[in-house]
Amino acid sequence: MSAHHHVQSTPDDDADLARWDDDGAPPAQPRTSPAAWLRVGAELGDRLVALSGRQDLLVTCRPGTRSGAPAAYFPGLAEIEFDAGLFAPLKPHEIHPRIMGDEERYPAAWGVFVHEAAHAAHSVWTAPAGADPRVVEAALLLEESRVEGAHLITRPTDRTHLRTSARTLVMPDIAQPTLQGIEQAAGAAALILGRRDVGILDAGETRAVADLCEKVLGAPLLATLTRIWAAAHQCADHDATTMLAHGREWCDALDVAAPALPVPENLTDLLSGAVGVVMDSAAAVDAADLAAQAAATNAVAAKSKAQAQDRAQQASQRRKAAATAKSVFNTRGTTVNPDGAPAPYSNPVTGTRRPTAAEKSAAARLSRALRAAAYRERTEERTTSPTPPGRLNMGRALARDAQRAAGSIPTAEPFTQIRRRNSPTPPLRVGIAVDVSGSMRAACEPVASAAWIVARAAALTDPDSLSATIAYDTHLTALTRPGHRAPERVTNFAANGRSHNLANAIDALNHGLELSRLGTGRLLVIVTDAVYTADETTQAVTRVKQLTTAGCAVLQLTLTARSQHLPGTTLLHLPQPSSAPVAIAKAATDAIRRTR
Repeated sequence: MSAHHHVQSTPDDDADLARWDDDGAPPAQPRTSPAAWLRVGAELGDRLVALSGRQDLLVTCRPGTRSGAPAAYFPGLAEIEFDAGLFAPLKPHEIHPRIMGDEERYPAAWGVFVHEAAHAAHSVWTAPAGADPRVVEAALLLEESRVEGAHLITRPTDRTHLRTSARTLVMPDIAQPTLQGIEQAAGAAALILGRRDVGILDAGETRAVADLCEKVLGAPLLATLTRIWAAAHQCADHDATTMLAHGREWCDALDVAAPALPVPENLTDLLSGAVGVVMDSAAAVDAADLAAQAAATNAVAAKSKAQAQDRAQQASQRRKAAATAKSVFNTRGTTVNPDGAPAPYSNPVTGTRRPTAAEKSAAARLSRALRAAAYRERTEERTTSPTPPGRLNMGRALARDAQRAAGSIPTAEPFTQIRRRNSPTPPLRVGIAVDVSGSMRAACEPVASAAWIVARAAALTDPDSLSATIAYDTHLTALTRPGHRAPERVTNFAANGRSHNLANAIDALNHGLELSRLGTGRLLVIVTDAVYTADETTQAVTRVKQLTTAGCAVLQLTLTARSQHLPGTTLLHLPQPSSAPVAIAKAATDAIRRTR
């Protein structure tokens, strides 16, 4: 069994890709010659620095090698030679090792190259002159799995490449052995089971070779050989004496046991079959891992794409909502279509009136209730320190003196300081969307009154508090607008519309009042019987879910028994429409109280 097989691969010679520009001649074809592989070898040498940690190595790549192996490391020459045939069917101009990831196109070649890099990094010892050639050959056999195990410690991600190199390097050694008889079976065990014990191959994958070697070598001899290569795996890179001692122990164990062990006539075929099973199993596992990795990568890419599409859709929705809010909350008080175009003949507003004394009183009470709900106690921050300022704690002061007297570092902090900070009062954002389709006539008067009361109270509570009311059917009409000034008059409206457009009404209120923004008491009140089409319901529920996820309370007020519940809202049924102002006021107070 040969040792020191190592390999890796890639690129093309740009000089061989020169082409005529416009003279009509056919493009020049890249030449495949030994000289064309010089660039590949140079680029492999650049990558070898990271793999081996050495900068003094030369990589030569050419068709065929001097050693006859697919690849070989020559410590005395500080050279790795590489057979260009490992890159087949790629041509030199198609191979670019300097590009990270290009090695995925020629895994067999790269696996051999990583194996040779492991030799370059860890095969530091050399046999002294006059050493027994058989002992040296045994030590080099043990070296194969030892260097891969050492390489795996510093570069664990190279395991896949080392598994590939095993499939490339071991099978030729088994099919064309340099050792015979029991030594051939022992060599197969060292190459396969030794890689198992350093973590390159899995135990389940190598079972076929383990069973055959136990049958041919016997359990006692196999246990002895296993102990020898396990000890070699712990050997230092430079310790030639210990490696040769393991090589001699290996030879002695075979010499003692071999005479009593019969050699099967077809041992080479048996070993080739068992190793073939191992390599097929490893290839299947690697293919499954690669497929799983590709699936995971695709899943991440699909998720990223879906998130990007979702962000783009949300951005588009925000732009549309901004345009809708701008058109709805116009200063002229006109009704608009969902696209923002005026629809003056569909305006539900019937006029305005002065607020009653009861409405003024209700607005004042709600304002006081909102201020009380928004009040936050001052926060206290208590800190201790070994020095002033602060209040002195005599117990801690005595403890500090005792610590100092005992010769230890004082840790007690006798001074306590309390800092009190005022908590900001959260402003209020209340949006009211009222359905003005024909089935909602009973809600017109109480909702008009409630809209004025809430707008008036919000303006009186806090300069930053805002409210707005939108009447919607197919079209949208602003009854009250976001502003810091309290409305002077109550806007009356009628419910004679058809169909519904709650989704756009919510978008306009959300943008105009920033209902999705944290730090305020936010409430959306929807006054509707929710007798919608499936599409209208779906669009409205989507908006409601977005608001509730952002922490905005959403209340649905219904007036009739035939009303439907919009999923995601808190349903409040009001048999008496006149109680709507009180219900909205209570919900607004609760919303600002829950604000953090």
